[in-house]
Amino acid sequence: MGALRTLVRVFSYLFHGLLTLFLLAISVVALSSGQPLQLEMLPWQGRTLTWWLLCGALAGLVSVILAICRKWRALFFLWSLAVLAIMARGFFFSHYYFAGPPEFHGALYLTGGALIAVFGAWFPLRREPLR
Repeated sequence: MGALRTLVRVFSYLFHGLLTLFLLAISVVALSSGQPLQLEMLPWQGRTLTWWLLCGALAGLVSVILAICRKWRALFFLWSLAVLAIMARGFFFSHYYFAGPPEFHGALYLTGGALIAVFGAWFPLRREPLR
């Protein structure tokens, strides 16, 4: 069981690390080019969206780094929950629509990865029972 927890925890670090780097990159490119982002699954628009992505990516990256260093793991867990909630709301409980099955499947995989990552962030918070 310990090996599975470790594997899921590492997946969580990789998932959120890559997600935050991607969000950071697209927000920096959008800010430097002056072109507003359009991500219909998110509740923000235009420059507000770009700034939310930039600040969120920086906060997420800090939480990933702190969790890897075994500090403030609760912050990483909260970050993971927030990402899952925003994805689920944006993809499945909003006016967002999918152009076809490939986009829908991509959203399912991404949201499923976020769900697994929540478990990976939760495992280090649990205390092991004494034997």
